[in-house]
Amino acid sequence: MTSSGIETTTGQEMLDLEKNGRVERAKWVLNAPEPPSPWCQLMGSIKETLFPHGTGFLTPFKNQNGNKPVLSVLRAIFPILSWCRNYKATKFKNDLLAGLTLASLCIPQGIGYATLAKLDPQYGLYTSVVPPIIYALLGTSREIAIGPVAVVSLLLSSLIPNIQDPEANPVAFRNLVITTTFFAGIFQAAFGLFRLGFLVDFLSHAAIVGFMAGAAIVIGLQQLKGLLGITHFTNKTDVISVAKATWTSVHHSSWNPHNFILGCSFLSFILTTRFIGKRKRKLFWLPAIAPLVSVVLSTLIVFLTRADKHGVKIIKHIKGGLNPSSIHQLQFNDPQIGQIVKIGFIVALVALTEAIAVGRSFASIKGYHIDGNKEMVAIGMTNILGSFSSCYVATGSFSRSAVNFTAGCETAMSNIVMAITVIICLEFLTRLLYFTPTAILASIILSALPGLIDLNEIYNVWKLDKLDFLACIGALFGVLFCSVEIGLLAAVTVSFLKIIIISIKPGTEVLGRIPGTDMFCDVLQYPMALETPSVLVIRVKSGFLCFANANLVKHNIIKWATEKEEEENIKGNVKRSVQLVILDLSNLTSIDTAGIACLEELRKNLVLNGIEMAITNPRWQVIHKLKLANFVNKIGERIFLTIDEAIDACLSSKMVAI
Repeated sequence: MTSSGIETTTGQEMLDLEKNGRVERAKWVLNAPEPPSPWCQLMGSIKETLFPHGTGFLTPFKNQNGNKPVLSVLRAIFPILSWCRNYKATKFKNDLLAGLTLASLCIPQGIGYATLAKLDPQYGLYTSVVPPIIYALLGTSREIAIGPVAVVSLLLSSLIPNIQDPEANPVAFRNLVITTTFFAGIFQAAFGLFRLGFLVDFLSHAAIVGFMAGAAIVIGLQQLKGLLGITHFTNKTDVISVAKATWTSVHHSSWNPHNFILGCSFLSFILTTRFIGKRKRKLFWLPAIAPLVSVVLSTLIVFLTRADKHGVKIIKHIKGGLNPSSIHQLQFNDPQIGQIVKIGFIVALVALTEAIAVGRSFASIKGYHIDGNKEMVAIGMTNILGSFSSCYVATGSFSRSAVNFTAGCETAMSNIVMAITVIICLEFLTRLLYFTPTAILASIILSALPGLIDLNEIYNVWKLDKLDFLACIGALFGVLFCSVEIGLLAAVTVSFLKIIIISIKPGTEVLGRIPGTDMFCDVLQYPMALETPSVLVIRVKSGFLCFANANLVKHNIIKWATEKEEEENIKGNVKRSVQLVILDLSNLTSIDTAGIACLEELRKNLVLNGIEMAITNPRWQVIHKLKLANFVNKIGERIFLTIDEAIDACLSSKMVAI
């Protein structure tokens, strides 16, 4: 045999091997395993959340890393069992200092936030006892400080009065708050167990920025009641109603200047200490203890001068003692239970958003990772168990967490130290707070509000994404001029509209080969990319081909194919310009019945115009549905692993004439 014959035979063998390889790889795509069922995915999510790293109920008798299996399971559920093994005296010293500093801030803030929520002052202290202890056992963040916060208190005080008037029937109102806390905890724990954290993301970052700013302004305006010593004040939260009520009170002289002078004096003192603390990091403890110092000094001033006899409003009696049981106060048979559940859902979302944002912020600074789903379960359990012990909704506070971080906390033990300190206060010190002026509580709340208004972030949102800015402004103006729920609804609505716009107009792009490589990229982004003659390669950029966007994708592909045909006709070319359309589905993670129907219509339309169609790299969920719908047989099994293999296979089989 001549050398040329040998070379021809060798070349033919190589072509056969290459063809066989393409066929084999195409079978890999077509014979992908069935994707896991929704039930398996659900159970897998729960197992991964509760028992990460392979620790679970299915392996109870296997030793893992040399540890006893039961202890491994307990450590997965209670992170405190992991970090307490290496807990030393030096760490406890830092946690003790941080916890005491936290307590000095959370005691006056807790009383103030309870009044903001239209509850008796002691409920703010109750909420600073049980939830921090539960979180210390279940939480994964070292810095987050758990307790009542301003925004959640505002939500409760603005939403629940629509069901029950707190002034006409304070006991019934309190019971509804505790019931709302229970449902909020149920939702939060469920979000974590079933890995539904994406629901929190519907309150986008921009929406939260706007909502926080609007809530801060509304909270500040509502504190004018305590700062001015106004007796009768509006229950509405919008700016116009609050401003009108304030003007009416001032105009009719139904306010007391002594309250105003006292509150503004200590507000100036708290803000001054905060300024000093920021300038000199070693004095971080000064702004932390300033609220407690303000409470002590103002109480002494009122007690010694008997200012309460001259119009200065005081807290009066605060019920002492440990948290009483409140299981019997849960109102599951209330006729308005549907409204309570809805409020619990809203509060759960807002509280989780704040807690996870706070935890992740400080975890990134310290260089460790927190498990978002376990955080949701931990926060949920704090509120479920808290609702059994006279607590209202607790979450992570940014201001107190910042103090905890600055004070040098090492672990969640600082939360336990804070809770024990509050217990001591409840047992022995509540009587000393009888003469504490309400103006001081207003000044403490006002001093915490500037941190909720982030003008730089609002500007960044405007600069980066105008639709996000619309959600931000919608939340801001909705809270200011309508109500808290309208503000949240506006933010979520804009966020949903953004998602719908993105999904309806998913985008399709024409791909070309980057010279010297096997890569195919968007020809608009990479002008040097070369299109293959007679072949139109298109990638669907959406992750979901569904009823909302399938028709648009189909029309775009047909439009591109026919436009190329018209261009060739104008040039006088007899040969058809596009003989093959290749759909790159690598970005597509799911497809519904409308999407499959649209692919079938697209194939029929292309065939009528003498154009063949092929598909490359579909995900296993997609190929599974395409096989069930019998689309694979209709397309003639022209499904390939890569675009390059699809072009070579079609050219070699003379599907395309070059």
